[in-house]
Amino acid sequence: MNEKVIIFDASTLITLAMNGMFEETRELKKIFRGKFIITKEVKKEIIDKPITINRFKLEALKLKQLLDEKILEMPLVIGVRDEEISKKTAEILEVANNTFQGNNKSIHLIDLGEASCLTLSKILTEKGIKNVIAMDERTTRMLGENPEGLKKFLQKRLHTKISFKKENLKLFKEFKVIRSSELVYIAYKKGLVKLKNGFILDALLYAVKFKGCAISEDEINGIKKLK
Repeated sequence: MNEKVIIFDASTLITLAMNGMFEETRELKKIFRGKFIITKEVKKEIIDKPITINRFKLEALKLKQLLDEKILEMPLVIGVRDEEISKKTAEILEVANNTFQGNNKSIHLIDLGEASCLTLSKILTEKGIKNVIAMDERTTRMLGENPEGLKKFLQKRLHTKISFKKENLKLFKEFKVIRSSELVYIAYKKGLVKLKNGFILDALLYAVKFKGCAISEDEINGIKKLK
């Protein structure tokens, strides 16, 4: 199957939605020429639950429209059933949330939505389908990319000594993750953002930072140098 997929976690879609970047998401899908996939667990987080809450209803309706337009799609379009994801998600949750310990107890690191994205990525990789996860949430990304950094982050936040099971970490090494910051940079480079101003890249990167993307000042400056 010669397909390529971006698996969207709720965190990235919420960041984009809160910045009103729905048209840019449509245009990104056109140039990607692959699938933008969400799991049913992520759908619940970005559409099913918030559509019942007045504060979040508008963004939820606009995200639902992206789903109705098939900009976002469900895993069945690439041959993966929800049941398969749900079964394996439980296994990933179990490992992830029993990897780091502090005060003689396991630390809860990831929730159902993030775990379902990891699961789908693993399934697609095993099928030989190229994929990347779009995820703004810091903890899940650091679990695979920088466990020592995650240990230090948790120690600082929880004010206690942290340890982790190294044997568990191999499960999280294989995932490829991008953030909304990378997506808005691509949108900027491809001319998809219809604002003509020398400060637009700066504005885009800080917009996603202040709406939930875990990106540092140094990382923002690094992306700006690519300009």
